[in-house]
Amino acid sequence: MFDGRFRTGVEKVTGPVGSWLVRRRVSADVLTGSGLVFAGVTAVAIGAGQHFVAIVLLTLTGFHDMLDGAVAKASQRASQRGSFFDSVVDRVSDAVLMGGVAYELTASHHGQLVLLPFAILTTTFLISYQRSKAESLGLSARGGLMERAERMILLGVALLSSAIFVPVLWLMLALTGMTALGRFRRVWRAAARPEPLPRRPEVRTHRHASRVRRRLARSLRH
Repeated sequence: MFDGRFRTGVEKVTGPVGSWLVRRRVSADVLTGSGLVFAGVTAVAIGAGQHFVAIVLLTLTGFHDMLDGAVAKASQRASQRGSFFDSVVDRVSDAVLMGGVAYELTASHHGQLVLLPFAILTTTFLISYQRSKAESLGLSARGGLMERAERMILLGVALLSSAIFVPVLWLMLALTGMTALGRFRRVWRAAARPEPLPRRPEVRTHRHASRVRRRLARSLRH
């Protein structure tokens, strides 16, 4: 949702910050890597039950995630390697954060509730895969109720109180599942449209052969 509707507004804010960081010789890869470090520390704080500290660290993780793209654009060094690195690190960060949530659930709850963050992570990876596969086919699969920015915000809301921690996680799973289904539906419909038929090379070959025969016939008459 934020990726599709509010990206332009966010870029107006992060653009000048990205230019300032470039002047300080901070690279996008450094921000991406340090964001992963902050995600790991956030997961440790969640697992230790330090929810307020985790909220602060999660906010810093989100800032790193927003600014690495701004720095890449400001430095005019956006590359396929940087995009690949950022995408992989985002997936690792998601796994690390949900690992911290799972550890917290094992310490404070009983039963199979630890499978809840596993289900969220699996659905999250499905959303990312759908986008990657659709784009490799020349189709668009952006947007949805629960993209990465929304997931981090909702996780921060869950950390506000232990009373709403688990209910908000269930809400995250439901919205993430709806996003995956919505993307599947859009890509499925787009892929069903007939592709334009390629031009038939045999027709050009036939016409070319006809012109050759006519020229040959004229030359023989002369």
